Amino acid sequence: MYTSAKNFLSTRDIVGYTLPRLHEGKNCYIDFYAYDPTIDGLRRKKYMLDRYKKSERRHIATVLMTNITQKLTAGWNPFINNDKGRGYTKWETVVQRYIDYTKVAEKKGILKSKTAVDYRSRLSGVLSYIEEAKIPIKYVNQFDKTFAVDFLDYIVLDKERSPKTRNNYRTWLSTFATWLVDRQYIKENCIETIHMMKENEKFRDEMKPEDLRRLKEYTREKCPPFYLACLMEYYTFIRPEELRHIKIGDISIKDQTVFIPPEVAKSRKGQTVALNDTLLRIMIEQGVFDYPSQNYLFGKGIRPGEEQIPINRFRQEWMKVRKALAFPTSYQFYSLKDSGIRDLANAEGIVVARDQARHTDISVTNKYLKRSKVAHEETKHFVGEL
Repeated sequence: MYTSAKNFLSTRDIVGYTLPRLHEGKNCYIDFYAYDPTIDGLRRKKYMLDRYKKSERRHIATVLMTNITQKLTAGWNPFINNDKGRGYTKWETVVQRYIDYTKVAEKKGILKSKTAVDYRSRLSGVLSYIEEAKIPIKYVNQFDKTFAVDFLDYIVLDKERSPKTRNNYRTWLSTFATWLVDRQYIKENCIETIHMMKENEKFRDEMKPEDLRRLKEYTREKCPPFYLACLMEYYTFIRPEELRHIKIGDISIKDQTVFIPPEVAKSRKGQTVALNDTLLRIMIEQGVFDYPSQNYLFGKGIRPGEEQIPINRFRQEWMKVRKALAFPTSYQFYSLKDSGIRDLANAEGIVVARDQARHTDISVTNKYLKRSKVAHEETKHFVGEL
């Protein structure tokens, strides 16, 4: 049996371009399609002829189409800069070459063993970011300043690393960019213009009660699923990176708790926190428990679903809300946790807030109590500002 015609590859799929054609109508122009690696498909290219006299247009079009055809058949592509650079080398290929380089340099003594291991570890952090944030990076020329700035924000805001750790990554990124420049993968070191963060720089503030109330009114009306995410951060103090892993089945309505599995918790220990009355009521109102228990609490579109939400999606949504409400840049999504700790401590005492936050004390964010599985009754019923 013959394959249906729709399964055959078209000429443009095989050759990578179409021949130019003249169009005469309201506008006079020549167009054709050529492969654009940035979209991994064919893209239209137009040359307008309206500026020429009508009597000259056909002659000019004939000459232009002949020249374009000759250039296309010779390998020219209007969407690729045909210089000596290698910007359209596959990202995976460059990554492997860099890994191989560090191993050879380590073996020959060009790099100290500790340095080579550190370089590969930093690269692993970048690859994790690409995977978690679902960044569609295909070619090495997509490694640019925008990518680097977003990655460094991810380190500080999503991964909750210190400014010092962020600066160490920035230093390595510059070293990596220099390596890319030397091998003509990119034209310039785009990292040099990214400033170092002061290690005592204050980049996150607690939110004022009146701003929390404004946030509540806005998100409840404009984006209810994100309102639930804000409530989770404010009342449960679960880290954004952990929050994206929480599933419906991790929530107990009977015990009014949320369980953070050990493979999800930063401490690698299973932990339980209390589920506030307000939070539980909103979950029921939004029909959260109508979804299967294996679904993520925050999936695609910030709603429950089978597909896990990208790690930077909370921050992206927060930036939209922050702009709409004219909040200062010191208000981060994670500021909700800081604000919740403050309000719970004021309402129910420091010990209750400490245990809910899984801290040894409220000033140390990365140390957890061994008894952090305690879910205080007070936490379930206190009334906050959000």
